[in-house]
Amino acid sequence: MKFFADTAEIKDIRELAEAGLLDGVTTNPSLIKKSGRDFIETVTEIASVVSGPVSAEVVAIEHEAMMKEADILRKIADNIVVKVPLTPAGLKTCKALTSDGTMVNVTLCFSANQALLAAKAGASFISPFVGRLDDVGQPGMELIADIRLIYDNYDFATEILVASVRNSIHVLDAAKLGADVMTAPPAVIWSLFKHPLTDAGLASFLKDWEATGQKIA
Repeated sequence: MKFFADTAEIKDIRELAEAGLLDGVTTNPSLIKKSGRDFIETVTEIASVVSGPVSAEVVAIEHEAMMKEADILRKIADNIVVKVPLTPAGLKTCKALTSDGTMVNVTLCFSANQALLAAKAGASFISPFVGRLDDVGQPGMELIADIRLIYDNYDFATEILVASVRNSIHVLDAAKLGADVMTAPPAVIWSLFKHPLTDAGLASFLKDWEATGQKIA
């Protein structure tokens, strides 16, 4: 499963990339607002740091306006993925862009039927929001299982990009269900390292090593 960072903070992106934990990045208007930086400048810098897909979202809601914004975004770098909402206008834009060789991430997916529509429109990625479904009492991971089954039934090439990931359990469940990608805040990715037995074991090894009085370098 590929790991994408859901952030617009370049420092966090660089740290994950240097650790070999980063396959791509997703951004959205809320993350850009949080960063306090210029949108185009931020996306351009991210695309220069990350060799994998970098999702940049349109903010228009009509097809023609989406296409104009998408034309600007896809010229930033070859690894830009144009992100569109799962609406009729968004899927029309998706079809037009993917037919022209542009990668498209269809976002704000909350049902398997929506995911089926996105695959029919040629989406490169579909982004189901598992955390937001959990918030309203619907099991988000059941949606991932349904999409995986449907896509495998018909051999759709669209990759399942699990979004709104809140914790390490979401990451584990997504991997067990065969999701292609998960995107999470950097803090969630780093939390995957955490286990009390790892910490205790390291502390024990260091204590015993210190008692030997030896040095390696």
